[in-house]
Amino acid sequence: MSQSNQPSYTSHFKHSLDDRNRITIPSAWRFAHDADDVLLAVPQSGKNGNYISVLPLAEAAKLRAKVEQVALSDDAGQDFIATYFSKTQQLWFDKAGRISLNAELLAHAGIEGGDKSGEAILVGGYTKFNVYNPACWSETQASAAKEKGETMRRLGI
Repeated sequence: MSQSNQPSYTSHFKHSLDDRNRITIPSAWRFAHDADDVLLAVPQSGKNGNYISVLPLAEAAKLRAKVEQVALSDDAGQDFIATYFSKTQQLWFDKAGRISLNAELLAHAGIEGGDKSGEAILVGGYTKFNVYNPACWSETQASAAKEKGETMRRLGI
């Protein structure tokens, strides 16, 4: 994918996981990627609960650059990196436009997978997208609505 054609993840979608923990990604999101693009799924924690962030190549590269700056002699930094990335997962789209999330990431986000076929909300974050369980997403929306003005000022939007 060329730098000038970076994907833009907007809107939100509710999808069910199948029995193999696969979830369909909206076509507008996946068609912005080349067939061999790799995404990075990372566990995140917000004030309203845990979720999964899915980073495209450009966002993963920014994260990589920060990790590369941590000195090998920084034991706490290296321990954090090892722990954090032991919980991440590389993803790619299958022919049906799905990604397969591992059980550890789903458990982190409180999303039921496997034979329970849980539901998830895919939420665009413009440069990345997040995967929430429906209850966490509802709480996040309510909290963000209360703080919208202050947050916009803080971000300079």
